[in-house]
Amino acid sequence: MGASISSLAQNGDALTAVWSDGERTDLPYLWLRDNCGCGECCVEQTTEKRFHVFRVPSDLRPSTVDIEAAGSDDEAISIAWPDGHHTRHRSSDIRGLLSRPRLELQYWDGQFQPRRFNYQRFLADDSAAAELIEEFLRTGVCVLVDAPTEPDSLEELAVRLGPIREVLFERIHNVKLDPKGYNIAHTALAVGVHNDFTSYTWPPSVQALHMLVNECEGGASTVVDGFGLLEALRSEHPDKFDVLCSVQVPFRIFSDEYECYAANPMVDLDSDGEIRMIRFNTAQMQAVPLSEPRLGEFYAAYHELSSRVNDPGAQVTFRLEGGMILLCAGHRVLHGRTEMVSNGARHLQDAYFEHDNVRTHLRLLRRTGRA
Repeated sequence: MGASISSLAQNGDALTAVWSDGERTDLPYLWLRDNCGCGECCVEQTTEKRFHVFRVPSDLRPSTVDIEAAGSDDEAISIAWPDGHHTRHRSSDIRGLLSRPRLELQYWDGQFQPRRFNYQRFLADDSAAAELIEEFLRTGVCVLVDAPTEPDSLEELAVRLGPIREVLFERIHNVKLDPKGYNIAHTALAVGVHNDFTSYTWPPSVQALHMLVNECEGGASTVVDGFGLLEALRSEHPDKFDVLCSVQVPFRIFSDEYECYAANPMVDLDSDGEIRMIRFNTAQMQAVPLSEPRLGEFYAAYHELSSRVNDPGAQVTFRLEGGMILLCAGHRVLHGRTEMVSNGARHLQDAYFEHDNVRTHLRLLRRTGRA
């Protein structure tokens, strides 16, 4: 058994629990009432919440508070409220909420090689699927091998990655030489490392690049760990990092039928200050307005980031053959391609998925004991 509650004290707007190891935890009264798990406050069939916090006063205080046994190795806080309602919170449940679990990311450089996984095992075996997803969540990149070479096979990945995230343009995008193509990927030119649809405020967060046939010389795939580079930049040049988090940069992609345009900072942070997204796409970046007061600072920061992104020591280059699928975390990993130097057949398809669906599929596998 972990630490138990040794005492409780009512304060102004919170109950203070003192644990047997000396730790103290403040439990706001409204939090205690809002998270009551009884059948009156939650839908028993679905566990969804029925209670609405507006139904009690904002200065709510318990009438009585006690500690009672809750099984052989646990206890519970028992609370009676002024309206006659009773709430119980197990101490083990409270302990479980004292920390916010975070995935430990693995940063990498040009010496890294993405792990390879068998396509059929990923689809058919829950343990194999969990192993791939865990690797993908840590590193942001992996490769499926022995995949089909029939067009539109990416639809099959939905059972593990969730439904395809549709964007303007094609649902499954065909990348091959096309004199009428609307972006640089349809040419034989090298494609600098980037992430796709920076022209969306919320770009797709997972990308699957499926090589159907590759008989062309050149055209090797390149990936870069954007998060790793940004963490190094934040450590060494916090002022430059701050500019990239604050100056809005416009991006645009268009064809004869569609246009996407959005202006956002190159780096997004979450509420804890952790990096949530990098937006880096030189080909589709538009002019930052001259009215931007930090324009000079931005360009100094952008130059530094561009130098790091294009440093050969940061880039991992390998060849995708027919029947291989490169999975990239679209908000973290930048991908590109070297120049194609022959006219051999090369046909790649790509589609987008969402990181939330991939991550929660792993939670499902763990919760149901299937992995």
